[in-house]
Amino acid sequence: MTTPKKRMSRYDPASENFKKEEFPFYWLARLHGRYSMAMEKVLKKIDMDIPRWRILFILKENGESSISEISVHAIAKLSTITKIVYRMKADGLVETNTSASDGRVTEVSLTQQGRDTIEEVQRCTSDIFRNSFKGLTQAQINKLNATLEIIFNNLPEG
Repeated sequence: MTTPKKRMSRYDPASENFKKEEFPFYWLARLHGRYSMAMEKVLKKIDMDIPRWRILFILKENGESSISEISVHAIAKLSTITKIVYRMKADGLVETNTSASDGRVTEVSLTQQGRDTIEEVQRCTSDIFRNSFKGLTQAQINKLNATLEIIFNNLPEG
C-alpha cells in the first residue's frame, strides 16, 4: 500500500522516489523557457524585448507606477528596472516624474508612443497567447492561476 507521504515524496528532489516528469517545477521551468523563446522571437521582429514588454503591460494595467512597484510586479531588481525605464524614456515609450508626495520616488507613465507600441505588441503576440491555452476551459485556466498563486505565496521572497 502506498502511503500519502510516499506518494508526495516523488515530487521531492531529495527523495529516492523522485521523478522529474512529476515535479511541477520541471514543467514550470520548461514552460517558462519555451514561452520566453517564443516571445523573444516575436518581439525581436518589432524591436522589443521581454523586460520592456513586461514594463509596458504593467503600466497599461496599473497606470502610473513607481519604479519600485514595477520592480515588484516584474520580479526584477530595482536597479535593473531603473536602467530599463530610463532606456525606455530615451526611446519615448515612457515618461518619468518625481512623486508629489515623496521626492525620493520616481513615477513612470506611458507616453502615446508607449500606448501605440502596446497595440503593436498585442497584434504580434496574440497567437502565442491564444495557442498556449488552446483546449483549456476558462475554469481550468482560473484553477491553474489559483494553484500557481498558492505556490508563489508559499515560496520565500528574494
